[in-house]
Amino acid sequence: MDPSYRVTTTHTRYAREGEDVHRTVRRHLGKVVAAAAIAVTGTAVMAGVTLPGAAGAADGPSDGLKRGQQEGQAGRGQAVAPGIAEEAPAEAETGTGRDPLTDAELKRAERIALDRGLRMSSKDVAGDRGPQRITTNLAELRPDEVDDAGAPRRAEISYYDYTDDTLVTRTVNLSTGKVEQTETQTEVQPPPSREEAIEAARLLLASPLGDGLKKDYKDATSRALTSPDQLTLSGGVYRVNAENPGPPALADCGQHRCVRLFTKVKNGPWIDTRTLIVDLSARTAGRLR
Repeated sequence: MDPSYRVTTTHTRYAREGEDVHRTVRRHLGKVVAAAAIAVTGTAVMAGVTLPGAAGAADGPSDGLKRGQQEGQAGRGQAVAPGIAEEAPAEAETGTGRDPLTDAELKRAERIALDRGLRMSSKDVAGDRGPQRITTNLAELRPDEVDDAGAPRRAEISYYDYTDDTLVTRTVNLSTGKVEQTETQTEVQPPPSREEAIEAARLLLASPLGDGLKKDYKDATSRALTSPDQLTLSGGVYRVNAENPGPPALADCGQHRCVRLFTKVKNGPWIDTRTLIVDLSARTAGRLR
């Protein structure tokens, strides 16, 4: 993934019209973001960036924007109406048809799928007992159920078992409360979960290859980077094959669960870590070049 970096400022024009006076007030609003010069270190590149729509999104309107709105309303003789917040309707315990799984269905399906046998024989990304949950989704209907209005709802739960690098997928019938099918696959790598991205960042910070990331973070914030909680993280699976042989240190990626991280200072710039790969199965970090 190659994020497109650009700094965005917002220019908002307010116009007020009266019977005898016509004038336009041009206001410059938004946040001014300094696009810092790219700082290059041994393993990471830090680039100043504000993503479109991000500047001020979490902070709400600036004072200038609030004043402009209030003046415009006052000039038209309109009072500012108080906002009305409505509570979300209560969610049903069970969904209908092809509705997304409810919270209650999600919890029930995962409880049924993770039986004692699977829990005791597997390990998650941190090495703890029990497999790493990847996704829980509403299962597809079977061909003979497509036109059946009363077809049972099923959940499909995917786990990654780090004891033997297998993807375990279980299909749970929510009507009967039973596991109808279990599928185990090797060398199948779905996108990493949030927990896996966090663990990959933790392993990278503990590795000498994370020194560049730490330095770039310090340059951007004047603070030390000590925890993945200080970063906004996402990640993709990295694998080697005939078209992408990769370096020897990463030769097992594909059989092993390997993650390429995309890191960003919270409320700050991106730090390019695309050349760094974390092997979650071996709990090591490697570099592409």
